[in-house]
Amino acid sequence: MSKVFSLDEVAKHNKAGDLWVVIDSKVFDLSKFANLHPGGVSVLLDEDVAGKDATDAFFGLHRHEVLLTPRYARLQIGSVDGQKELIPAPKSGSLSQMPYGEPSWLAKGYHSPYFTENHRKFQTWVRKFVDENLMEDATAREEDGKRPDISTVEAQAKYGLLAMRLGPGKHLKGMTLAEGLVKPEEFDYFHELIITQEYVRTKARGYADGANGGMVIGLPPVINFGSAELKAKIVPDVFAGKKFISLAISEAFAGSDVAGLKCTATKSEDGSYWTINGTKKWITNGHFSDYFTVACKTKKGLTVFLVERGPGVETKSIKTSYSTSAGTAYITFDNVKVPSGNMLGKEDKGLIVVLSNFNHERWVMCCGSARSQRLATEECFKWAHQRKVFGKPLLEQAVIRQKLAAMIARTEAVQNWLENVTYQMCHMNYAQQSEYLAGQIGFLKMYATRTAQETAADAVQIFGGRGITKTGMGKFIEHYHRTITFDAMLGGAEDVLGDLGVRQAMRKIPKNARL
Repeated sequence: MSKVFSLDEVAKHNKAGDLWVVIDSKVFDLSKFANLHPGGVSVLLDEDVAGKDATDAFFGLHRHEVLLTPRYARLQIGSVDGQKELIPAPKSGSLSQMPYGEPSWLAKGYHSPYFTENHRKFQTWVRKFVDENLMEDATAREEDGKRPDISTVEAQAKYGLLAMRLGPGKHLKGMTLAEGLVKPEEFDYFHELIITQEYVRTKARGYADGANGGMVIGLPPVINFGSAELKAKIVPDVFAGKKFISLAISEAFAGSDVAGLKCTATKSEDGSYWTINGTKKWITNGHFSDYFTVACKTKKGLTVFLVERGPGVETKSIKTSYSTSAGTAYITFDNVKVPSGNMLGKEDKGLIVVLSNFNHERWVMCCGSARSQRLATEECFKWAHQRKVFGKPLLEQAVIRQKLAAMIARTEAVQNWLENVTYQMCHMNYAQQSEYLAGQIGFLKMYATRTAQETAADAVQIFGGRGITKTGMGKFIEHYHRTITFDAMLGGAEDVLGDLGVRQAMRKIPKNARL
């Protein structure tokens, strides 16, 4: 049983070789650890720390998670008589208690016209799953750059999460989702929004893409345009976590300009197969994928193929601003033979296949961007609350409150716009989404990522030097600021999407419209 000490007894241990401190009612013996302290011995021997209640000093320099790591938790020798823990570790699956730490539909006292009781139960289940199955692996893999551990993929597959990340549809038929919590026919885009936003809570941008991000954009063309035989071969193994797939469209020669692709596919004389030559660049999950959904230039247009890794297919890792755990790759296709049965859609009509994917891809990115901006805002709110400057909390500075006000307003605006678009998606078929939402989603993504970059810049200012340091208090802010531009570029650059929205609106201007 843990020992109990008085503050007077702790105070006796205040020198080198005999050093105790109190942090949130817990007594730690740092006598042997002092010389190993990353910040040096002198910090621990400070008269306001050695033998004292150092709670404020500790939380001014360290994140709470430090106390939970085994190497530091073992230093606890007891607790202070009459004191209770005031800063408990968050429980698995729990909601944030910070103002604006959760979307309003999850906040106490608020209501939503969109989310049902089933959505709330589903969110609780997904959050607990992420906390218990992905968090630890995300932290480790974001740091070492290795692909997500296969056990995490298998866990997602077990509960149908891989299939659910493609949204509602026939691909869910007959599946048991989240231990039966939601029926396949009742699964909607709000359920998918929940999954995407809970995954973002790992605060590991590269890992988030590495965790089958390629599947989310690479498998839908197979499901929607592949033959029955091809789908039967590919889809089950991908949903089971046994195989991985990427979307391979972008090249060094063409990004948003899909029509400018140079990777070619040439049909054989008997029409039984095609030969693909060319390269693809910045392909998420490409380094470890088994299959690639590849857009190629053909005689009269573009044609899309499902290409299996094999002879002539070579992938090389690309180092970008975020972790190599995303598996971002440069792909070379050198005389790769692909059966004609692997064609997705019709010959020379591949642009339809490519464009059909964009709305959902961009919407998913909006879901993630909205949540990551909220996480950054929450980090700043907490830090401003606990950080002391000039003898009082940083939050007492009017300039900091002004920054937080702008961050909160941007975060809430993006989330509410996102929820409105999601509601429209739930009540529109694919054709209607293409007609009415392509521009809306383009505007939303442009706004979400631009405001996110503003929030990232403000966050660094609030955290100061800690906001540009990869470890310690500001590590997530440094990571957010460094990686936020991925959301701004992937799926279409901001200017391109804004222009798309305006051009779509132009087509609907009444001919008799006048001031």
